[in-house]
Amino acid sequence: MYVPETLELLDSQGKIHWPKKEGGMPRLKQYSSDLPGVPMQDVWNDIRPLHNLASERLGYPTQKPLELLQRIIQTSSNEGDVVLDPFCGCGTAIAAAQKLNRRWIGIDITHLSISLMKYRLKDTFNLVEKKDYVVVGEPESIDGARQLAKDDRYQFQWWALSLIQAKPLGGEAGSREGKKGSDKGIDGVISFINETNKLERILIQVKSGHVKSGDVRDLRGAVEREEAAIGVFITLEEPSKDMITEAVSSGYYRSTLWQQDYPRIQILTVEQLLDDKTIDMPKSVPGQFKQAEKIKKREGTQGELGI
Repeated sequence: MYVPETLELLDSQGKIHWPKKEGGMPRLKQYSSDLPGVPMQDVWNDIRPLHNLASERLGYPTQKPLELLQRIIQTSSNEGDVVLDPFCGCGTAIAAAQKLNRRWIGIDITHLSISLMKYRLKDTFNLVEKKDYVVVGEPESIDGARQLAKDDRYQFQWWALSLIQAKPLGGEAGSREGKKGSDKGIDGVISFINETNKLERILIQVKSGHVKSGDVRDLRGAVEREEAAIGVFITLEEPSKDMITEAVSSGYYRSTLWQQDYPRIQILTVEQLLDDKTIDMPKSVPGQFKQAEKIKKREGTQGELGI
């Protein structure tokens, strides 16, 4: 039973419901924010697994819901703490840590996963490698690139494709093994939208060993067969004069939107890519890995979960 002073205070706060019926009993209004609720238990069944059409799904076979990792990190750490994920795959824990104002360290064994994490950080938070974070363990010199190619040609291939933000073909995220795509000469692809709103493709081939003019002819044939816009040949070794001649003789792709011609077949060495040389191509709409949703970094004080 409420004393008059308490009743007047609650009424002034808008927490008393006065019945319209004469002689009715006033009642206390209760809101969810006023109730302590039930403490979080050790069995969580309120977070649904990712289905095939989930907007946050990136195609990684063991991807976890972002909400789940957010809850784990918020429960077990404070803002400013360091979150370590030694098997970070497509980077869900890293994305959750970034959103919740934690520092983070992510580790993965494959360059395919590392590439996926870099794209996710760019798409989600607009974080740029070497500016906002550093990647340790990737080749930074031509000698490092040669060593990676010697150790594992598929890891070299995925790393080389990441230098131009190309989507690998034939690689399975989370696996150290790779295989050629349906077209044996194509290792990766970049997509862009042309002036007629049509999706165009750039086909990428990566070579870490001996190269010859026949390799360039094979790429040219794949570009013509697949009706692609441009073909790019990435080589660890310097191209021969015959290879350059073969590429030049392939002609140009014409962009009427930009009123510019682009070489139909382009040869780029790994050394050039390390020096930040890029593909000569029309400005593109991002379309390599499926893009992650934009996420705003968490602001304000950390809430309590009551665990």
